[in-house]
Amino acid sequence: MTKKRRLSPPPPPSPPSTMLSEEHFMSLFDLLSPELVFLILDRLETTKPFAAVSRTFRALESLHRRHLRPIPPLHLFPALLSRYPNLSSLDLSLCPRIPDSSLSLIASSPSAASLARLDLSRSRFFTAKGLMQIAVNCRNLRELDLSNGVELRDSAMAAVAEARGLEKLWLVRCKMVTDIGLGCVAVGCRKLRFLSLRWCLGVGDLGVGLIAVKCGELRSLDLSYLPITNQCLPTILKLQHLEDLVLEGCFAIDDDSLAVLKQGSKSLKTLDMSSCQNVSHVGLSSITSGAGCLQQLVLSYGAPVTHDLANSLQGLSKLHAVKLDGCLVTCDGLKAIGNWCESLRELSLSKCAGVTDEGLSCVVTKHKELQKLDITCCRKITDLAVAHITASCTSLVSLRMESCTLIPREAFILIGKRCHQLQELDLTDNEVDDEGLKSISRCTKLTSLKLGICLNISDEGLTHVGNHCLKLVELDLYRSIRITDSGILAVAAGCPGLEIVNMSYCKDITDGSLFAVSKCSKLNTLECRGCPLVTCLGVAAVAVGCKQLSKLDIKKCHNINDYGMVPLAHFSQNLRQVLPVYIGILNTVKGTLMKNFEYLKFLLQINLSYSSVTDAGLLSLASISCLQSMTILHLKGLTPSGLAAALLACGGLTKVKLHASFKSALPQQFLEHLEARGYVFQWRDKEFQQDEMDSKSWKMQWDDMEL
Repeated sequence: MTKKRRLSPPPPPSPPSTMLSEEHFMSLFDLLSPELVFLILDRLETTKPFAAVSRTFRALESLHRRHLRPIPPLHLFPALLSRYPNLSSLDLSLCPRIPDSSLSLIASSPSAASLARLDLSRSRFFTAKGLMQIAVNCRNLRELDLSNGVELRDSAMAAVAEARGLEKLWLVRCKMVTDIGLGCVAVGCRKLRFLSLRWCLGVGDLGVGLIAVKCGELRSLDLSYLPITNQCLPTILKLQHLEDLVLEGCFAIDDDSLAVLKQGSKSLKTLDMSSCQNVSHVGLSSITSGAGCLQQLVLSYGAPVTHDLANSLQGLSKLHAVKLDGCLVTCDGLKAIGNWCESLRELSLSKCAGVTDEGLSCVVTKHKELQKLDITCCRKITDLAVAHITASCTSLVSLRMESCTLIPREAFILIGKRCHQLQELDLTDNEVDDEGLKSISRCTKLTSLKLGICLNISDEGLTHVGNHCLKLVELDLYRSIRITDSGILAVAAGCPGLEIVNMSYCKDITDGSLFAVSKCSKLNTLECRGCPLVTCLGVAAVAVGCKQLSKLDIKKCHNINDYGMVPLAHFSQNLRQVLPVYIGILNTVKGTLMKNFEYLKFLLQINLSYSSVTDAGLLSLASISCLQSMTILHLKGLTPSGLAAALLACGGLTKVKLHASFKSALPQQFLEHLEARGYVFQWRDKEFQQDEMDSKSWKMQWDDMEL
């Protein structure tokens, strides 16, 4: 008897695929024109993942890239320039050492024809020769930043003059440039619209006058701290398109100098005369008669703001912003400002002695459209002024009131009840408490909140902020001693866009807070000095999660040692080998943390003072190629030989702050060699501080110093 074969049922039909295969996706993407792909790339926050998909995507991303901010080492520079042929902006601010050979590479690269902006503001070691190559070959160059070029001379300006199409030029702190060099710029760069000569101490009336005569298209001119007199002002004010003029710290400018304004300057919109001590209401009256279009006026640290001075400005019908920081202000002067017919939008009275409830209330009740108000260190005002501010100026977007110590805690509730448009609020060194923060949390548009030295706030109030102020970008809790991990966790969870966090001297802060902020991927500044419970684990988590970190202050964090430096410098296999004990703990903090380690590319500034870092930890930081500034005071485990090795290995450093004892311990020739490479040493002879003063005692001492 034969057995019948049992036929197995046919397999069920496969469901239609809902996912495109990679090959199918690529073929569809190939149908898009490069222009459409570029529109897609314009909307991406970063194009790196796109470029990593395939060679085709990499090529498209290379053609699309317009802005480049490279980091050292420079041996990769030629490959970068050849990869991106259509650059319009090149920012070399992370490269402190740019020799002429690098500028020649730029001038001969494919992007030379399209390059419109070049930033050399933090770079050194290039000369007139390299600048000449740029000026001759980059014919579309429109903006050039040479700020801090303290070694640049008139020959460099002669090279800049060859860039005929230049429209914006920054020469801040180019102290060796004289009238002759500036004259070359004036003759060659006649299309200039913006020029900053701040702190160019070798430039005087002659050079500025040549600029005013030859560069008729100027819109903005910064002459701060130049040794100019009234000789060049008439030609400056004849510029038909001049809108912004900065004369800060021009001590030779006086009332007679401003008399030329009576001739009229119809285009002038912004005038900055900060620290011009010789200008009184007599000279300012010339502004009223001659600069009727003026919109912003800065008179900080100048003459007393009296009734006569305020009245002299009453005729400026379009004025909407006034800064009087550091001036002696009388009550009659504030009342006169209140009587101006046009409504102000911005008023700054920071550190103005003489501001009282009566005078300030008069101003805010008349100018109800105020959007920005700065009353920092106005120590005579009370809750009466706050009541008038919040009742009248409900459109405020910025309120700075640091160290207004007579304002009681109940007054801060009014801010949250009435000023819902606030984006910036500075309550540093005030009596605000948790009830005040609960009310302030109604200001859901807040992006910056400063609560330093606020001894009455706790996690309860900070939790309200984290639950409602979801757009917060900056949070300052300096010496707010009642804040713990619970408050930081609430803010970090509710505000993932945080970029700046200061929790220095909050002594109950632990690694839990650092684990929390490590999930804020945009964080670029973290200050946690004087937090004794923070360890290497927290630093490692921040280094991994916050790839944009550029400033880290861990001074007086005694539990941070060499193990914390390794993840800052480089992760990958090195962390697996050096920190095997920590791997399991770190993985509980952030999923597959160890799989995502990469170089921390943007760390520019670090303070390691009073920590437990030794020679090995300091040397490991050498792999952070863009590290430019380092403060290392009182490291017990640091030896002269270890310091020397680290300084030699850190190729990007430009500024180092050290204890004076190392100056004699290091060979003079060695220090001279480093200075020739561009190092600037700052020697400090501070004694070792064994115990940190508690915040309450520190605040009392701070208040005594302010008084």
